[in-house]
Amino acid sequence: MKATRYMSDELVVQKGVELLVKGLGPAEALRFLNFPRERRIESVKRHREWQKSLDQELFFDDVFVEQ
Repeated sequence: MKATRYMSDELVVQKGVELLVKGLGPAEALRFLNFPRERRIESVKRHREWQKSLDQELFFDDVFVEQ
């Protein structure tokens, strides 16, 4: 089996920025890089929000369906 070699993080960033600039142009590439990033919800909070929206009866029907 052949070992996989990855580029360094710096090289990946450099090549990615070069491709963005080449594909979008400098102004649009800069605009893309400055888009705000969506913050992730902490996992316990996300799980509790999921539980609130859950229909327990439908969930149990899906999980414990007889086959």
